[in-house]
Amino acid sequence: MKKLGLFRHAKSDWNDARLRDFDRPLNKRGRKGAALMGVHIRGYGVRWNRIIASPAARVTQTIEIAGDAAGDSPPVIWDRRVYLAGSATLMDLLREQEGDPASIIMVGHNPGLEDLIFDLMPDDGSCPLREVVEVKFPTAAFAVLELDIEKWDDIRDGCARLVHLIRPRDLDPELGPEPMH
Repeated sequence: MKKLGLFRHAKSDWNDARLRDFDRPLNKRGRKGAALMGVHIRGYGVRWNRIIASPAARVTQTIEIAGDAAGDSPPVIWDRRVYLAGSATLMDLLREQEGDPASIIMVGHNPGLEDLIFDLMPDDGSCPLREVVEVKFPTAAFAVLELDIEKWDDIRDGCARLVHLIRPRDLDPELGPEPMH
């Protein structure tokens, strides 16, 4: 069995319209959410072996802040293909992992991470956490899937169970959805 953590980047800053999407940094809420989630991920009880991540600014900052808050971080593989990737590309990246680590965290973007959850776990109505993801996999959300595979090369649709899902607002209500103006 393999464990896959999926961590969506924290809330980004949209104030500078001149920035390319790739270069958008985190906003204040995003920095707070990243730190809070870093502590949670560290305390979850899995020894994560590797991080595969998009090199987009908001992802690099999320990982840096989460790692600082947690006190450590596994090695990071920065891969441009994670940026705005679909589920099929993300699965291909997991299949390529050398050394066959027991656990990987992938840090990236929606809709790719959300679609990966939907593809990896069967839609049989047995998982209430899947229903939460169907509503929204918000910024800085963290999901853990247990994959019924021996090697990452064996990853396929329907091979996983979603066993954990936490959003920043679950840990701090102030990080919930912003009120409409």
